[in-house]
Amino acid sequence: MANPLLQHYMKLTEFLGQALGPDYEVALHDLTDKNRSIIAIANNHVSGREVGAPLTNVALKILMDKSYESQDYRLHYCGVSATGKTLRSSTLFIKQNGKLIGMLCINFDDSRYQEASENILRLCHPDAFVQDHCQPGRPQGGGDAVRAVPATTESFHNSIDAVAGDAVGRELARLGVTADRLTPDERIQIIASLETGGIFLLKGAVKDVADALHCSQASVYRYLSQIKKDET
Repeated sequence: MANPLLQHYMKLTEFLGQALGPDYEVALHDLTDKNRSIIAIANNHVSGREVGAPLTNVALKILMDKSYESQDYRLHYCGVSATGKTLRSSTLFIKQNGKLIGMLCINFDDSRYQEASENILRLCHPDAFVQDHCQPGRPQGGGDAVRAVPATTESFHNSIDAVAGDAVGRELARLGVTADRLTPDERIQIIASLETGGIFLLKGAVKDVADALHCSQASVYRYLSQIKKDET
């Protein structure tokens, strides 16, 4: 049974999903169980998740950096839907006596509106104009300006192994290496980054990380012990 305060938010989740419409996913997380944190979700076709899905990479990072202690909410950060569409995400931190007990998250898929906007522009401009100047994510203005990429993009998954696998995949891509060609230094660098990101707050994540990195669980625990020792 969810915390009585969160039970009120369960009805709010349903209400917001109905009021905002099908392009807005509303998800309620209970932090009692990080592995099965979603206790209510509306318009879940946006991310493809179900009740019982785990915390996301961004939520885990928030728990680690404790940014919720100085903020009541976080607005307009980047997420990616199950089908690869870019989402605009916002999270309300639900606190009780100063303790974070839940998160209410809204993920907006604006792809339909972008498509409509481009179609309207094509009525008065050649297609080349729209392609060159109006595509989402293209730099505006002259020169070689490049649109800033968010430091952390939220990914949505229904299982722990998918969350861990995605996190490892990001780190491998960042280093430009594959799991079967990692050096010990690269492996410990990846595990340190995963630790900072909160992946190991999820029960069973050590096994999934070990599988993704092609090493044993004992090796992951040994690396984590070394990282904590170095920090102290």
